Amino acid sequence: MAHKKGSIMSERVKFRRYLEQSGLLDALTNAMTALYSDSDKPENAMAFLKRHIMAQESEALATQKAELQQKYQLLMEENQTLRRKLTQYEPSPEAAE
Repeated sequence: MAHKKGSIMSERVKFRRYLEQSGLLDALTNAMTALYSDSDKPENAMAFLKRHIMAQESEALATQKAELQQKYQLLMEENQTLRRKLTQYEPSPEAAE
């Protein structure tokens, strides 16, 4: 019987680790904390939690978008630099004639 209990605990630990790594545990904790802290409790707690989690996801996506835009700009600048360097090694159209 002790082996089965250990197995269940192991599964719980794995599941908790999964929730932590996925960010869901933090998102739920933040949403529940916001609900608890709200002095005017909403009529629909589920809708409140959904909105709060969606807002967190939206913020994360906005951050990711900004990071990707910055990376894109750096890559475009690098591309232009490499293209300029490449033209130094390409024969001019006049020399090919």
